[in-house]
Amino acid sequence: MAAGTEPPGQELAGKVAVVTGAATGIGRAIAAELALAGASVVVADVRGAAEAGRSLADAGAAAIGVATDVTSPEALAALAAATAEAFGGADILVNNAGIFGTLEFRPFTEIPLAEWHLVMDVNVLGCFLAARALVPQMRERGGGRIINIGSTSQFKGTVGLAHYSASKGAVAGLTRALARELGPDGILVNQVSPGFTISDGVAKHLESFAVMHARAAGARVLRRDMVPSDIVGAVRFLAGPWAEFMTGQDLVVDGGAVFH
Repeated sequence: MAAGTEPPGQELAGKVAVVTGAATGIGRAIAAELALAGASVVVADVRGAAEAGRSLADAGAAAIGVATDVTSPEALAALAAATAEAFGGADILVNNAGIFGTLEFRPFTEIPLAEWHLVMDVNVLGCFLAARALVPQMRERGGGRIINIGSTSQFKGTVGLAHYSASKGAVAGLTRALARELGPDGILVNQVSPGFTISDGVAKHLESFAVMHARAAGARVLRRDMVPSDIVGAVRFLAGPWAEFMTGQDLVVDGGAVFH
């Protein structure tokens, strides 16, 4: 679809977007933005999905919420089925679900093994399983977009969050591998990597992130806090017609702390 073939502000009309981890924070902001662009939206989250879906619908969007554990193949199969039943299938998948705000900063030698596995399961395996569940629908519909939400931690190597940094590096590798594999199917796979963001989860545990918060704004060219609305434009761009010749790319959105 070339730019300009849809009315201004409705470039995703007729498209169906699934956003994981979309009940709150960055995911909810992304879901609202894609709805604003004309997409039908499926809000997927382990908690609060139904309420978030109703909120979008009450605001005039075509939207549903589906309770989903992204580490469960069965739950993701149910998500795919619900998407097909409601809207005919998925064109866009935003892999946003992840664990960050509840993590404690620890030396890597003190990270509990169960916590390491949990972070990898949600942040990495969740992207893999969600793509595996929804790519068949994209193929049937002639193509699609997968947008993985990464982090600038993959570049910085955040001390105290070795598991989180490693997980986002793995997501970057998965993004590139899927871009090569799915390109012949017309499925474009890209990534958006935000900097430290004052999302709902972070705001609830801001005392745990006091040092990171204090350093973040000062390390940026644009010296202010990053909030969820700062990332939605990049996601909308990659989901829309102006990015139809981009795949395997990672867009950093962090106010100029990391140049990539």
